[in-house]
Amino acid sequence: MQVKQSASELLQQFEVELSDQFKRIDEMSLHNHKKVAQAFAKVKVSSEHFNPTSGYGHDDLGREKFDELFAAVFNAEAALARVNIVSGTHAIACAILGNLKANDEIVFALDEPYDTLTSLLNHLQSNLNCKVKIVKHKNWDNFETVINQCVHEISENTKLVSIQRSRGYSATRPSVNITQIAQLIGAIKHKNPQAICFVDNCYGEFVEKHEPIDVGADLMAGSLIKNPGGGIVLTGGYVVGRKDLVEAAAERLTCPGVGAEGGPSFNQGRLLFQGLYMAPLQVSQALKGMLMSARVCEHLGFQTSPRYDEERTDTIQRLDLGDRERLIEFCKTLQQNSPVDSHLTPQAAQTPGYNDELIMAAGTFIEGSTSELSADGPLREPFSAYIQGGLSYFYTRIFLEKLIGKYGS
Repeated sequence: MQVKQSASELLQQFEVELSDQFKRIDEMSLHNHKKVAQAFAKVKVSSEHFNPTSGYGHDDLGREKFDELFAAVFNAEAALARVNIVSGTHAIACAILGNLKANDEIVFALDEPYDTLTSLLNHLQSNLNCKVKIVKHKNWDNFETVINQCVHEISENTKLVSIQRSRGYSATRPSVNITQIAQLIGAIKHKNPQAICFVDNCYGEFVEKHEPIDVGADLMAGSLIKNPGGGIVLTGGYVVGRKDLVEAAAERLTCPGVGAEGGPSFNQGRLLFQGLYMAPLQVSQALKGMLMSARVCEHLGFQTSPRYDEERTDTIQRLDLGDRERLIEFCKTLQQNSPVDSHLTPQAAQTPGYNDELIMAAGTFIEGSTSELSADGPLREPFSAYIQGGLSYFYTRIFLEKLIGKYGS
């Protein structure tokens, strides 16, 4: 008679199976650790840069140094990385609105942008009279076709092309890796060298050895409560890239004439620097957790994307649950195994910025932090949970052990 494996034994078996992929994640992480360490030494970070400021934030040495450090880490001319950017969506809006004027043309190269940008699209069309093009794709397996469709929509009038790296809440489009982003930017620049190539880099920082700026992006934005905050930054976002484009984003964040010179760091300086320093480690832990999540969920009979044996370019794992109640139940299970608010039950609700009801499981130390293990999803077909983050692989492993006990019996 065959003896059934325990959840722990099954996970140990999967760890052996995934050992080569874990090793590659460690090698990538070491590369990014070195990059961050070199940037800290290059810009000469000092303890005085942790001192708090208030009010207008005039002469905030820490704010200026953190911008310099962020630019060095991401190989950019300039950076705007601060706590008065409230989210990745806010950072993206500053980058786009700061660099467009009325009647300009913007192309969203990789299908519909993330749900929270719907209001931005409406603003561009209704208030700025911008020409907004959204390039729809069906054949994601042939990226050359994707590129050709994008380039077909680029004209000499195109001012900015927006490239979203992560899939967002899309059940059809995959995330795009750095090699694909490089190919797409090369084709766009060949068609229109003056077009600004902007990359929404949310969930992608430190997942690969290179970043979009390294492969030709003019501008890039993201959130500090995702990958680059290392799981300890309380709030914030960033814009990095060409100096003139970053300055334009800064003037959208504050106002013309103030730009990047305004905004206090309050008492967050040390957390900002330390979070970025720890980010490559935290991202590698999240990647291992998402890799194992894919392996476990496929073993349990769920459809996942990316699959456990596919290349990864962000810290998101899609899990198709098939119906509304199973999605809600999955999020409840994750919430029950969270460090904070594990006794609470997540409820589906309408959330600002989204068209559909959402279910969110996030028993996190920082509200809304997707660096920490969480899951959410819109209540629409195919009822997918988007799992993300994980400060420690072992905490994710503990959750997966409970998941096997729940669904594997």
